[in-house]
Amino acid sequence: MRNRRLALDATKTLLAQREATITVEAIARQAGLGAATVVRAFGNKEALVDAAVADLLDPFIQRARDTLSEPDPEQALRALLLDLIEFQSAHWIIGEQLRGLTVPLTTARRAVLRQTLDDLVAWARENGVVRDDIDATVVAMLLGEVSYAIARSDEASPRLTESFITVIMDGLRPHQ
Repeated sequence: MRNRRLALDATKTLLAQREATITVEAIARQAGLGAATVVRAFGNKEALVDAAVADLLDPFIQRARDTLSEPDPEQALRALLLDLIEFQSAHWIIGEQLRGLTVPLTTARRAVLRQTLDDLVAWARENGVVRDDIDATVVAMLLGEVSYAIARSDEASPRLTESFITVIMDGLRPHQ
């Protein structure tokens, strides 16, 4: 169990690095383990990367679900958008690392997260916070693009993120 946790933590560390090459050997080195130990714990690199990304998503998904129990749909949506942008801009490189890999755990977690976003946008729309012609697909695309822009910006800051959220929320509101 300890070796598994070391390998997961090492993989998450490497995934966060823009220039890191994700190999079993690099993960083993980062974890202070042998490559054979890493393979025994996970079977292969894909399974390890999948488990690491799923592990990163789990607490985030719980926070997203918690927004659905907030009393104010506008504040709940704003909080989720802020969390999503912060998470995605901090972890945008992971999407590049996942290209071409089979990642069933990550795919399942993304589906849960997407459903939560769908539910929150629907709740906000029902309460007059979001226009009827905007759906969660548009919101998800906006978040992805904004996150990518923030991640690559030399001016990235909490203030910049808040400014983007304000613009997005203004654009989502129904017209008077």
